[in-house]
Amino acid sequence: MLTWLDQRTGAMTALKDFLTEDVPGGASYWYAFGSATVFAMMVQIVTGIFLCFYYAPSTSTAYESTKFLIEKVPAGHLVLSLHYWGASAMIAFMAMHLLQALLWGAYKKPRELQWVVGVTLFIITLVLGLTGYLLPWDLNALLASRVAINVAGNAPILGPALLNFLQDGSGINTLTINRFFGIHVWLMPALLVGLVAMHLAIFRWNGPAGPPVDEAPKLKPGRFWPDQLFMDTVLSFAMFVIIFALSVFSPAPLDDKADLNNAVFVPYPAWYFLALYAALDVVGNFPPAIVQIASLFATIVGPTLLILLLFALPFIDKNPSRRPSRRPWVLAITALVMVGAIGLSFVGQRNVVEQQLAHNIIGPNAAVASVAKTGGTLETGPAGTASSTSSTATQGGTTPVTAGAGATVYTTNCAGCHAAAGTGLAGQFPPLAGNSFVTGDKNKVIGVVLNGLSSKIEVNGTTYNSPMPAWKGQLTNKQIADVITYIRNAWGNKGTTVTEADVSAYKP
Repeated sequence: MLTWLDQRTGAMTALKDFLTEDVPGGASYWYAFGSATVFAMMVQIVTGIFLCFYYAPSTSTAYESTKFLIEKVPAGHLVLSLHYWGASAMIAFMAMHLLQALLWGAYKKPRELQWVVGVTLFIITLVLGLTGYLLPWDLNALLASRVAINVAGNAPILGPALLNFLQDGSGINTLTINRFFGIHVWLMPALLVGLVAMHLAIFRWNGPAGPPVDEAPKLKPGRFWPDQLFMDTVLSFAMFVIIFALSVFSPAPLDDKADLNNAVFVPYPAWYFLALYAALDVVGNFPPAIVQIASLFATIVGPTLLILLLFALPFIDKNPSRRPSRRPWVLAITALVMVGAIGLSFVGQRNVVEQQLAHNIIGPNAAVASVAKTGGTLETGPAGTASSTSSTATQGGTTPVTAGAGATVYTTNCAGCHAAAGTGLAGQFPPLAGNSFVTGDKNKVIGVVLNGLSSKIEVNGTTYNSPMPAWKGQLTNKQIADVITYIRNAWGNKGTTVTEADVSAYKP
């Protein structure tokens, strides 16, 4: 039967050639990262297909279908958790595979295109992780994804178009979930499978790179079968055991259902995006005049330049040697980037934990409680933001005691966009601190809060394009008066008090 099949397809001959291939320098676990990544991809595809049987992408069904899968479907939570932890495993092993190729100089001639395809695969895998994050439609999914969408929207030139494409509208809604679902389930997997096939085809043509030496390995070449395949299987099986154990003992979390008006919940981004979130935290402490430029560099310009450098590396590094000792600049830059990314990730994790403790233990109303302790004034100081996990600290300024209730309204309804310290989000939501419009004509401020704002506005020379919802009917006149009084006097602002009567008497 095998002979009959081989005569008509050549499959057995191709399989024999593949299995009996020599491995330069002998079989090694160093070569197993690529195979483990492919195995992780297979786990993601299998579990993802199962999840699609139950998932319904819309704001009214996404959370409910995910909860049903967890609570009602046999082994549903286990499969969801395998998919959840499998994503981390796939990204981790792909990163190690790329790092090994970088350190060993396996990107050099004639493997330039193989490296370019590998870097592209890594980016696609990160996009898969990002788009899958929104789909459960819980609080963490919404708030963490909103930050990522707004960061993409800040990109020069293409930012507005990219923002509109990701959201599929003016805000995060059912269309956004469907857009992310299509990208996560169809577009990116199709590209991923196609590029993996291309990567393997190029690998088969060039053959294994072998150890990082300039001469032929002195060790007797090993065989792919059974030596290397055994090591690939051991590493892949060990990875599966780990993600299975994590799925059993630390299953995928599901927070409360997404609430667009919730600005108290502190999102916890995936570990592979912690460095980016930490960068937002760091630049949030810069002087207001340069926050926007710093944010743009930290979240758009810097990562883009790093990606372009990775793509261009095989064509920039003309040194023919693969020995690490003969490539000091490449290894030094690699070490610097790795230390920076790991350090930022630890900073990001610390900030998230601190803010979660502050919100859960101290509570969002702690600022109001402090009014009694400060002799009738509300001190403004360090605060975290729910939308960007920022720990921006802005010192100085006091508000009238009547604005204490306004602090609560602001934290609950406004801080998600404008940040707890009033710094806003570059390119999307304007800062309220140091904003002359906020402290100017109170009638105009009342009008914006009541009726919202849909057009682009310019604040301190910067244009902001995200619409503001109308709070008329959602907040009482007293709440609107309190929150306006709060923002007109917090963070160093100095403005007059707004009363409930002012709001009631408002006329355009």
